[in-house]
Order: sequence, then structure tokens, then C-alpha cells
Amino acid sequence: MERRSFVKHAGLAGILAAGSAPVFAQGAPEVKWRLASSFPKSLDTIFGGAVTISERVAAATNNKFQIQVFAAGEIVPAFGVVDAVQNATVQCCHTAPYYFFGKDPTFAFACAVPFGMNCRQQNAWMYHGGGLELMREFFKDYNIVNFPAGNTGAQMGGFFRKEVKTVADMKGLKMRIGGFAGAVLQKLGLVAQQIAGGDIYPALEKGTIDAAEWVGPYDDEKLGLYKIAKYYYYPGWWEGGPELDLFVNTKAWADLPKDYQSILETAAATANVDMMAKYDSVNPAALRRLVAAGVQLRPFPREIMQASWKAANELFDETSASNPRFKKVYENWRKFRDEDILWFRVCEQPFDQFMATATSQQPAPAKKG
Repeated sequence: MERRSFVKHAGLAGILAAGSAPVFAQGAPEVKWRLASSFPKSLDTIFGGAVTISERVAAATNNKFQIQVFAAGEIVPAFGVVDAVQNATVQCCHTAPYYFFGKDPTFAFACAVPFGMNCRQQNAWMYHGGGLELMREFFKDYNIVNFPAGNTGAQMGGFFRKEVKTVADMKGLKMRIGGFAGAVLQKLGLVAQQIAGGDIYPALEKGTIDAAEWVGPYDDEKLGLYKIAKYYYYPGWWEGGPELDLFVNTKAWADLPKDYQSILETAAATANVDMMAKYDSVNPAALRRLVAAGVQLRPFPREIMQASWKAANELFDETSASNPRFKKVYENWRKFRDEDILWFRVCEQPFDQFMATATSQQPAPAKKG
């Protein structure tokens, strides 16, 4: 194939993939964006999703397309990032969409809802089950184009000052918990409060809250929650596979050259995979450190799990009855979830269960010498 033909058909991104970055740079426009994150820099993995996007975009365009990342509070507060993108204060943000449950509960499907899908199932629904198309239709009303850009995997249920053994123990408990889960737990008498990551420790320390959930061992250790509350519950049934998203202002997206659009989309997909991989890598050691520091691991009692399941499904039905946009997404999401879980029950779950048992019974390797 002649080089002129190759350039014509492959496009700038194709040339870059072929290793010709200087050629790419000659005719490429300079674009500078600002990204507002909902997370503090100290939480390097979840904040790092935005950094990954920024670095990949810059590297792929020979620094012609630059995205400057700002931590929560540097431009707008953690929960102000959607308004900032919608109003073009910034071109994009990196956030957990369920933070904006108060705007419309439908936001939560782009992140996590109680008793939802795990990371792999969420990706399957988004990329191949119609989820991305449904959410983009919804986000049009907010002047946003969304991209999956991170996942934490199943989260922990959080740190509690006291043990919770029954549903009655939940009543009156003040807990930092965001999104749909807070509304579910309110049905059980818990007082839900949405607090940004960087503000959780002081709230727990001062007694403003009695319990707090964030992500999992690695991040929770960094927040220092175990220094105040010793009971660490699992699983976080409200976050089986919470997705983080890159939200891009509609006009900013439309104004990007097609090659830059492709590069940005690819960078977001890279962040989506990389974040989950890092959490899976760092959480095991962090959990061991927490236990060594005196943390008491506790499973949520079955009574609480069953009551939460019942309350969640009641809330799904109530919200669907009053919100047609929620209902449209929910019906597609629920059908996909239930079908995918059938497959996981056949093969994935039995494999995981066997491996958990087998490795726990396996003798430690003999020491050399």
C-alpha cells in the first residue's frame, strides 16, 4: 500500500499506532482541557483514574491534547463536578455517578445500585448490553457524554463503632453512605449522610457519624477509619462493581477532532481496566495490615441482608412508578443482571468457591534449606 493511501485510510490515530508520532504532531491542533475530579489526591488509585486518562491522551498526541487534572475542591467541590461540566466551567470530570442520585436516581446505573452487578457484569452491560446507549440518552439532558473510566470491584460494607447484629441495631445509626444505598437503608431506620472522601475521617472522629463506608482495604486504610471504628463489615451489597465515569461536556466533545475523540475514549477504557487491576493487586495486603492493627472483620448478618434486599426492591418499584427515565433503564438493567448471574452461577461462582476452599486448606510451601 502506498504511504499516501495509508495516511488517507488509517487516519492520524492509525499513524500513531504505527509508531509515527512526529508525523501526527505536524498537523494536530493544540487542545487544553481541565478535568475536575471528585476525589482527593491522597487516594491515588481512585484519583489516579483521571491521571491515567490525562497521561495516555498526552502520550498519544505528542502532548498536543493536554488534560490538566484538579483534585476535589481545587476548582469545584467533589459533588459540584457535574454542574461544572454541564455549565462548561470545565470540559470534563471524573466521578462516581451515583453521587448525583439527588438530581435523578437514574444517575446511579452508570455507577452502582444495591444488589447490582459485579465489575465484569457492569462492563458487559455497558459495552455490549445496551447500557452505554441508554445512559448516553439519559445524560443528553445534562449536556454530558459519558465514558466508563474505572471500577473498584465489590466494596466493603464499612467501619462501624459498634457491632450490628439485627435490623434493630441499624435504627438511628448515622452513616456516611452515598447514592441509592442511603435511600434503601433509610427504610431500615438508618440516617444516611453523603460526605466527600476527604471529609469522612473528621466526621467519624467527631462523632458526627457512627459508621462510614468508602471503597475497600487499600483506600480505607489511607483514610485511617480503622483508628476510630474497629468493626469492618462486608460485603458492600450496594456496590458490587461500581463504575467511575469520565463525563465530558457535549460541545467540548463535539469540537474535538475525530482522532482526539478516539484517543480519549481509548484512554478512558484503559483507566477502566487499570483501576480494577490495581485495586485487586493492593487490597489483599492492605486487608492483612488492617487485621493486624486490630480491625474486626464481620459479615453483615443474614437478617440485615434480607431486609436490605427487600427494601431495595421496594425502592426500585417505587422509583420506577414515578420516574419513567429510571424505569426505562432499570428494566433493561435488571433483565441483563439476572441473565448474567445465571451464567456466573454455572461456572464462575463454583470455580471461585472451590478455589477459596482449596487455597485455604493448602499447606504453606516448605522453606528452603
